[in-house]
Amino acid sequence: MDDEASELAVVLTKRGNQPEGPRGGKGEPSKTTLEGTMQRTSNLDHISTKLQRIAELAKSAPSMAIRTLAHHIDVEFLHVAYQETRKDGAVGVDDQTAAEYGVSLESNLQSLLDRFKSGTYLAPPVRRVDIPKSDGGQRSLGIPTFEDKILQCAVTKVLTAVYEQDFLDCSYGFRPGRSAHQALKALWDATMRVGGGWVIDLDIRRFFDSVDHGRLKAILYQRVLDGVLRRTMHKWLKAGVLHDGMLRYPVAGTPQGGVISPLLANVYLHEVLDVWFEREVKPRLRGTATLIRYADDAVLVFAEEHDARRVMDVLPKRFEKYGLTLHPEKTKLVDFRRPGDGNGPDSFDVLGFTHFWGKSRKGSWMVQQKTAKSRFAAALRRVSEWCKNARHLAVSKQYKTLSAKLRGHYQYFGITGNRRALGAFLHEVERIWRKWLDRRSNRARMGWQRFALLLRRYQLPLPRVVHSVYRR
Repeated sequence: MDDEASELAVVLTKRGNQPEGPRGGKGEPSKTTLEGTMQRTSNLDHISTKLQRIAELAKSAPSMAIRTLAHHIDVEFLHVAYQETRKDGAVGVDDQTAAEYGVSLESNLQSLLDRFKSGTYLAPPVRRVDIPKSDGGQRSLGIPTFEDKILQCAVTKVLTAVYEQDFLDCSYGFRPGRSAHQALKALWDATMRVGGGWVIDLDIRRFFDSVDHGRLKAILYQRVLDGVLRRTMHKWLKAGVLHDGMLRYPVAGTPQGGVISPLLANVYLHEVLDVWFEREVKPRLRGTATLIRYADDAVLVFAEEHDARRVMDVLPKRFEKYGLTLHPEKTKLVDFRRPGDGNGPDSFDVLGFTHFWGKSRKGSWMVQQKTAKSRFAAALRRVSEWCKNARHLAVSKQYKTLSAKLRGHYQYFGITGNRRALGAFLHEVERIWRKWLDRRSNRARMGWQRFALLLRRYQLPLPRVVHSVYRR
């Protein structure tokens, strides 16, 4: 019996000896490891102090444009940015890996700092790849060079310290201490508070490709007038995009795939939507209204239909003023009133979840959230593609990767009330796994009975509610 057949046949196995830690002891860290940890801690404390000073300055003068920020970025600052930059990402146009950059890390970071401060830093083109979307379209993904990622990370930290003092509570995307699940909870609270109400599900067409450079810089310069940062951000906006061997220079959009891109998007939409809605629109409405925005995904909840329709009429004009277009089919007004209160209820999808009315265990109507069909199907397609390509790997290796994929799925979609969808996803993953195990050999078919024995040894992670409303 070969190793692969033996692996499938064995149901129970004993735990082998555990490897010894460093030096054959209990796994205590080496002196070099301790020194590295202490140095990173010292760097983090140094950076935290700088960012706190920036934040205090920005908070004390909310209408002031800050002229000196770049001096906060030094080699230690770049060290922290380097540590926080992913080392396993795809390479940019220069084909340089993180490992290659780290060989001469000190000299590379010093050179980067000198070029950044002197204005001789040249923003390299971004390598673009197209990723299939669940709706059949294509999503463009930009891959900057590793060094460019480091500098963008450092600049993003400085700008975040400034703009976090300005951003409103309605914004949740790509902000420190905020998450999509907090946005979902805020949306649930808003709809429950008004009995569902009227919901505008807002979709901006190709937002990250459409941001007007002139308007974005005008918005940025209202708050940041540091010459070094302004010059560097201008270079990023004008950096070329390499796709299929062709280099082009976009006249609109934020740096594709760049670390700084989400922050620039928040800065832009803070002005376009958040401030406008909170300070100009809401005071003119008859009833209550709530805005919840996660990056370029936004939902507006109204207690009154009249208010919702008025805002729905003016939204296209508001976005057009800033060079943006609302998707005519995906942007819609939803009658989401509680069942029995009107013509509703309808449902809508936001952040990967379908929001709908359902009965609680006590029989009361309440807003519920479940995995959106499109996201459910897309996740299964990715699992199926992986199982197909990896079907000849050892079962133990397949099990390890599938377990990680399931835990990742539960980590996002594991919310209160969504356990049924989580269970269905696990069932489908098991079905897909058995299907591709069955197709890898004509000699040893993987029937359901044999697969059940396999699952006794390699039991995939069970559904888990990670984000519970009952745990605070």
